[in-house]
Amino acid sequence: MLKQNLTRRRMIVITAGAAGSALLASKRFAQSNAPVRWQGSALGAQVSIEIHHADRAEAERLAERCVLEARRLEQQFSLYRADSAISTLNRTGILVAPDVDMVALLQTSLRFAEITGGAFDPTVQPLWQLHADHFSSAKPGSDGPSPRQLAEALAKVGHDGLLVGANRIALQRRGAAITLNGIAQGFATDRVVERLRHAGLSTTLVNMGEIRAIGARPEGTPWRVGLGDPDRPGQLTETLDLVDRAVATSAGAGFQFDAKGRFTHLFDPATGRSPQCYRSVSVMAPTATEADALSTAFSLMPLSDIADIVAARPNLQARIANSNGTSIVYGA
Repeated sequence: MLKQNLTRRRMIVITAGAAGSALLASKRFAQSNAPVRWQGSALGAQVSIEIHHADRAEAERLAERCVLEARRLEQQFSLYRADSAISTLNRTGILVAPDVDMVALLQTSLRFAEITGGAFDPTVQPLWQLHADHFSSAKPGSDGPSPRQLAEALAKVGHDGLLVGANRIALQRRGAAITLNGIAQGFATDRVVERLRHAGLSTTLVNMGEIRAIGARPEGTPWRVGLGDPDRPGQLTETLDLVDRAVATSAGAGFQFDAKGRFTHLFDPATGRSPQCYRSVSVMAPTATEADALSTAFSLMPLSDIADIVAARPNLQARIANSNGTSIVYGA
């Protein structure tokens, strides 16, 4: 049976040149003069933080605070926790006196919905639930949910039915539900980066499901990030240099409901279907929130619309891998 807490296959990896020795698990830290590294899980992803600081004890304290911040955000945004704020909203249709970060992320989500002409839509959770229920049934049809079932789920979808205010968040459509899986990891990455910048750090790598670099590596070279091959797990298609920038990748192969990959975690909010436009879409942006949201939306959009958005936004780059093996790069 499919579970909500199944994680997507990782499409971005930190290469050996960036991460050095293996990251340590849980709250265990290296005892040498090497950078402090932490690895664990949050928001349904494997996460890691690499902190370069002259005072090792302070670096470890910062790592602990970042972990606490990740746990706090997980309590807000995680669909995998029945007691999270987002689960409460989906269950009841309303949140009263919501956390400021929930308000901020939902407002940001609605902005990206407008920017992408509705391609990014946080209200597609009913489509996920429909497909999860279908493919976890005893004898799921290979053609997916019926047209009637799809139409019923689509009637619950639409970002215009999500009302977000400082005092109240509400879902106007009966049976509506939201998912922040296409943006929350980026938002959490940015929150941790803000905390580390405030502490004075100028060279750090944060990976909370999406990756963002503070500055360059201590010796001045860029951080190295590899883009995974959607069709060959463990293989890379290319590596990117990252300095004061974030990167996120979306691919249908990251999570598939069926063996043939016709039904994936990427849902077009206009049709309810999983498009097969591209093998993968990677976005480099000033923030992980932007990279995360746009990599999700671009996976559903025609190339001309992607090019227009990239041209209109500063320091943005989109790398699209086509099904025929070619790639297209928009932006610098």
